[in-house]
Amino acid sequence: MNIDDRSRYLKEMGITEWSLRSAAEVSPPSMSPNAEPHQAISNLEPKVYWLFYGQAPGGDQERLFQNIILALGLLPKEWEWRSPTDTQAPNTHLPCVAFAFGEQAAQTLSGEQEPLAHLRDVVLEIAGQDIPLIASVDLAHCLNRPKDKALLWQDLLLARSVLQSL
Repeated sequence: MNIDDRSRYLKEMGITEWSLRSAAEVSPPSMSPNAEPHQAISNLEPKVYWLFYGQAPGGDQERLFQNIILALGLLPKEWEWRSPTDTQAPNTHLPCVAFAFGEQAAQTLSGEQEPLAHLRDVVLEIAGQDIPLIASVDLAHCLNRPKDKALLWQDLLLARSVLQSL
């Protein structure tokens, strides 16, 4: 991905400023965080851990998700994608946050029955665990309503601020 494409995607998500963790160009992540990382970032130690929940994205949804990972500057060892039914505690000592894409994922994980509009902008918790959970719109919704990418980015920033406070 070249700089112009990256800038365009970030602008669409409402991001005005960002930077990479290293000066080296980072290749787009795959849906598998255990895939062979780019050599420039393979020696960096993970500092945080993100659990992303929802329907596994494909096509344009996966591309949007990959751009989110790049915009957040996450290393391959700092995140994983899970089904909302997989509530097993992650095997990490790092500060951890869960991020639910869509109402169904948020309700399943939190045990709440409120609509997504009431679950957003609130720090929830994965039911039965001490892992903060942030609910957001799903990726398909963002592709169908591009203006709502700003809502998604707002939720990602909330999740990042929760991680920084842990």
